[in-house]
Amino acid sequence: MGARAKMRVKTGSYLFEGVDWSFQVLQDVFDACEEIALGEFGLNPYTNQIEIISSEQMLDAYSSVGMPLMYSHWSFGKSFARNDMLYRKGLQGLAYEIVINSNPCISYIMEENTISMQTLVIAHAAFGHNHFFRNNHLFKQWTDADTVLDFFQYAKHSVAGCEEKYGFEAVEEVLDAAHALQTHAVDRYPRKNISKRELKARAKERADYEEATFNDLWRTLPGEALKAGFDREASRKIYEKLSLPESNVLYFLEHHAPKLQPWQRELLGIVCRSAQYFYPQKQTKVMNEGCACYVHYHTMQRLHEKGLIPDSAMLEMLHSHSSVIAQPDFDTPYYNGINPYALGFGMMQDIHRMCMEPTIEDREWFPDFAGNGDPLGTLRDAWVNFRDESFILQFLSPHLIRDMRLFRLDDDMKNPMMRIGAIHDEGGYRDVRRALAAQHAVTNMDLDIQVTHVDLDESRTLILTHFQKDNIPLDDAEAKATLSHVARLWGYDVVLKSIDPVSGKVEQKFEL
Repeated sequence: MGARAKMRVKTGSYLFEGVDWSFQVLQDVFDACEEIALGEFGLNPYTNQIEIISSEQMLDAYSSVGMPLMYSHWSFGKSFARNDMLYRKGLQGLAYEIVINSNPCISYIMEENTISMQTLVIAHAAFGHNHFFRNNHLFKQWTDADTVLDFFQYAKHSVAGCEEKYGFEAVEEVLDAAHALQTHAVDRYPRKNISKRELKARAKERADYEEATFNDLWRTLPGEALKAGFDREASRKIYEKLSLPESNVLYFLEHHAPKLQPWQRELLGIVCRSAQYFYPQKQTKVMNEGCACYVHYHTMQRLHEKGLIPDSAMLEMLHSHSSVIAQPDFDTPYYNGINPYALGFGMMQDIHRMCMEPTIEDREWFPDFAGNGDPLGTLRDAWVNFRDESFILQFLSPHLIRDMRLFRLDDDMKNPMMRIGAIHDEGGYRDVRRALAAQHAVTNMDLDIQVTHVDLDESRTLILTHFQKDNIPLDDAEAKATLSHVARLWGYDVVLKSIDPVSGKVEQKFEL
């Protein structure tokens, strides 16, 4: 289903009736959604490629971190078995679609969906998510949609080749360690994206690179550097080449771990780049889902207004839509924090309201766009220029804070009592907005752990430093388990220190 196809239906005649679908009907639905998305909403998506898959294939893709082209690993099989069991017992539903940020943009939709749901997910994924992927500044900065499919295909073949040559257990041991560290495998500043041809060339040249630059760093055995007359000035220069401190722990191990073989380094590089691909998605969950929900909701409304879908289809869409954006109360068994779909869609709808029917309060808080009469232009600009943290800081209104009954709860581990820190007043609205934005800041979502020191001359001990936030310590069991993976890749002793960034005092220390 390519972009800019012509409509095959006339306004006033239903695109479909009943629940069954055919490929011709899907094409008609796609064309109708495209006319609205491009002609009325002004969206700018990649060319679309829509794939119909079974529920089992959807489970498989869902278990492989949403990437059907992903390489094989036992953890994906474990996830598949668990999700399959819950799905068959009726304890868990499935995603209606999976969409890949690539050019063309690939949307996988389930063959078991009714035609009403197919219409919804085409609007949601093929135009909502697709537009956001193509235009948001984070995705432009961090991912290359033209090469991502080549990379995952290369990664899949590379891992399979290593399994054939070195054995499944050896490959899984490396991947287990890499997966344990993948939240610490992201560059804060983007590196150049690499094509499939360049990836192959890099793999071929890696052995030569190791011979030329790596061996000098580790040419002596621990404790024998001084006996061999090792030049301390040379040691200092080599140390500088390590570029410490380094926040991308897995990248550091890929390039500097003494005992890793070239194929092991290649596996670490694959996991690093995979983590980098998902990095902008992590920072835009609220906006991305909010954009997609807004697009599918208003697309379905326009289809209904045009007389292209029956009332029954609209009611089915509203039922599904309401379930997706529902925000469970904090005292229900289903509560798991703030639903990003609810917050994202709520903010998009609230911006639409403020552009069209602002209150005095809206004009005071948002003079730049309240009452401008252009909700889609305002939203398209936001979808391009913001991520979750900044979007919430700039656009969350007192009106929506009241509607969602948000307030700030102060929970200090040193105080046995919790305190209500912000309520619905002038200062409270700003405090709630800042606190909610901080929860979506990438610096607060991930632990700040850096490689800070390596003993080159003696023991070759690797020192990692964790900078605590809000006096929250590391979990002992998780820290030791993760450190064991670092030690496995490094090949020598590893020390992890957790410090108070203000006082510099070491609060915790783990050694392996």
